[in-house]
Amino acid sequence: MNRICVFCGSRFGVDTKYSDAASNLGRLLVSNGFGLVYGGAKVGLMGVIADAVLEEDGEVIGVMPKDIVEKEIAHNGLTELKIVDTMHERKAEMIRLADGFIALPGGMGTLDEFCEVITWTQLGYHNKPCGLLNTGNYFEHFIEFFKNAVSQKFIKQEHRSLILIDDNPATLLQKMMMF
Repeated sequence: MNRICVFCGSRFGVDTKYSDAASNLGRLLVSNGFGLVYGGAKVGLMGVIADAVLEEDGEVIGVMPKDIVEKEIAHNGLTELKIVDTMHERKAEMIRLADGFIALPGGMGTLDEFCEVITWTQLGYHNKPCGLLNTGNYFEHFIEFFKNAVSQKFIKQEHRSLILIDDNPATLLQKMMMF
């Protein structure tokens, strides 16, 4: 693996543990030789992880639709900022550039992006590891949803098992490297 795509919030959340996890993960990516692919923003957890990677002299590639760039939230200090036309193109480009995916706490966009990459794994469009960094049990209800979907026979256990989960960034990264 060369690059990890991180999906995360454009906000900070209510607790500094989310920013701490984003910063820690950014430093871990660089120390393990990985570049970062992400949504390209300078705000929220997105900005925190990008800055952490950049502070360690790591590679950061942002991918952002031009209408969001025009709202002046694009991070100007990245290794590369790829401008695309639509959110669909953004997701496709991030998937193309990355060798694995991690979701940090975030909102609807984060869940949308993570669900798309795990669906693509399930369908065999790629075979890249997909992980949830469950900082402060943020994703517990989401994880319970998957357990319920398995018990109700909407998701096969083998597909649920494609989602790697941990609350420790280093342990999650290790699981991804062994995928």
